[in-house]
Amino acid sequence: MRRRASTPPRVRPSRHGRHGREDRSPVVRPPLPAQETREERFDFVVGTAAEFLRSAWPELRDVRFEVAAMPPASDEDGIPRWTVSTEERRIVLYRLPIERLGSLHREDELHRRMAIEGCVFRAAAQYLDRDPWDLGPERFRFL
Repeated sequence: MRRRASTPPRVRPSRHGRHGREDRSPVVRPPLPAQETREERFDFVVGTAAEFLRSAWPELRDVRFEVAAMPPASDEDGIPRWTVSTEERRIVLYRLPIERLGSLHREDELHRRMAIEGCVFRAAAQYLDRDPWDLGPERFRFL
């Protein structure tokens, strides 16, 4: 059968399945997006540890806990994991050194979280000029 000149050419639908057939799904489903990134998990752990410390220590209520990727420069002790500024009432935790340079004896989510919380506690202890174990002894009783 011949097409007339006035008949427009057949346009393929924008959604088609295998072999050009309509109304068929693709063979493989698209992958699911990640629920959260490492940055979001790190921020969440720092935030929850900071809230615990603020509720337990009134001296920390006005202190800002911030997260940065890397420190501006290394010092004589190596790459710092955090910076404490009592004049600015600020604690900055550096995500990449904490995540990548820390040594975990078991590579799982719980131990990663404990390592991050440990850095938050040590940074807050440095800010308060106290021992980190003094900040939350009840938190570590059953570990």
